[in-house]
Amino acid sequence: MAKKFKILKVSKAGTGVVGPSSVAREAEEFAKVDAELVEVFDTKKEDVLAAAKEASVILLGSVPVERWIVEAAPKCIAVMAQSVGYDNVDVKACTEHNILVVNNPSFEWCIEEVSNHAMALLLACAKKMKMLDKMVAEGKWAEAKKAQPWMGSIYGQTIGIVGCGAIGRMMSRKSQAFGMKVIGYDPYIMHPYLAKENGIRLTSLEEVLGCDYVSLHPDLNETSFHMINDKAFAHMKPHAFLINTSRGKVVDEVALVKALQAKKIAGAGLDVFEAEPLPKDSPLCKMDNVVMLPHSASYSTPAFDLAPINIAQEIARVLTGKMPKNVVNKSVTPRVPLAKG
Repeated sequence: MAKKFKILKVSKAGTGVVGPSSVAREAEEFAKVDAELVEVFDTKKEDVLAAAKEASVILLGSVPVERWIVEAAPKCIAVMAQSVGYDNVDVKACTEHNILVVNNPSFEWCIEEVSNHAMALLLACAKKMKMLDKMVAEGKWAEAKKAQPWMGSIYGQTIGIVGCGAIGRMMSRKSQAFGMKVIGYDPYIMHPYLAKENGIRLTSLEEVLGCDYVSLHPDLNETSFHMINDKAFAHMKPHAFLINTSRGKVVDEVALVKALQAKKIAGAGLDVFEAEPLPKDSPLCKMDNVVMLPHSASYSTPAFDLAPINIAQEIARVLTGKMPKNVVNKSVTPRVPLAKG
């Protein structure tokens, strides 16, 4: 028997489910509200258009939810992103069509994972772990000992946090446990007292960039795109490290490579890149002062088990006439009445 509601996910051919997924548990949540997940691939636009026509909810897959998909979905109430970021959703188009955009904030599932990951990158950079590990593995013990200087400290140093949301604030708390001083920059923070409560002194971006360590935690938007550029690197210290666990396009990668090559900064710890997967011929791949990980900051088995369930429950709220908890475009009047609370 056909289900009452269709939940559409558009994926790249050959990829299937992308990102956090617990299909069986998702299916259980969907079954409770007489809904089913329909996954189509981007190889045939007509298949996407046909599925969009019947979709009550669109679940962000590996294909961006662009305007043409939004305009093809007359029954759609909400677009759901399983991740913290929602830069692959055309929020403007959704807003114009009275469609809610809902994300999966870090405090729901991955705040500990991402802040731990950022701290791990900071420690790896500060202690030259990539270079020294390789030398020891190659039997170059003496060379590894000689390669230790110059190495700064962590205790007593200052970390500048760009983006003082849930992850940025957790990063502050963990940095303080290592004896670090913390300052931060966030022009969008709604409740500045939360920064203060977590030991962050809010200040200008220029002052934050002048810290010993700079850790990036902003959303990706028109303002934050390439905010770390040539001009930003000019404010950084030669012994400073840049840590990025937010989005790759927050950093102008060409400018980063130039800064590293010119020794304007000491190194970087990167979990995200402008192009993913990172191209094999990227200059970053040849730098032993750059620690690189495969966009895995949010990952742990428990976190990835939890993430899709949060969104499945948000979908269930929408399909039973309730307002979801984590709406991005809060000014939208939904296509159908949704009860708050």
